[in-house]
Amino acid sequence: MAKTKMASETIESKHKAFVLEAFDTLFNRRDYAAAEGFWSPNYIQHSAHIPPGREGLFNLVRSVPETLRYENQLIVAEGDFVIAHGRFTGMGRPAAWIAADVIRFEDGALKEHWDVLQDEATKAESVSGLPMFGDTFPK
Repeated sequence: MAKTKMASETIESKHKAFVLEAFDTLFNRRDYAAAEGFWSPNYIQHSAHIPPGREGLFNLVRSVPETLRYENQLIVAEGDFVIAHGRFTGMGRPAAWIAADVIRFEDGALKEHWDVLQDEATKAESVSGLPMFGDTFPK
């Protein structure tokens, strides 16, 4: 049993590192050729604001300002699924997006994606009085 749990943790650790590298490659470095190695050619996109497939995602990134950045706050994995809690800034929107990205792996690549997005609240907008991302509110 210990070997199975250990092997599972190793796979999950690899999946988390893979997702973080993939997001950095596409969103921060905008290296589309390298990003193709992370996203499946048959990528399935469930997001309401992103066109279908890998090219839909890549074209969306191409369409936003070069100032786009992704920061990760938390990442968890179980089996073939990873959930990344992060912030997208520099998109030319009034507020950053706080995202929970759910990714499914298949054959060593990012195969399927769902997301939950919310505009980041300022301190004045936060009913809880707590930031949505990290320990501080956006400037």
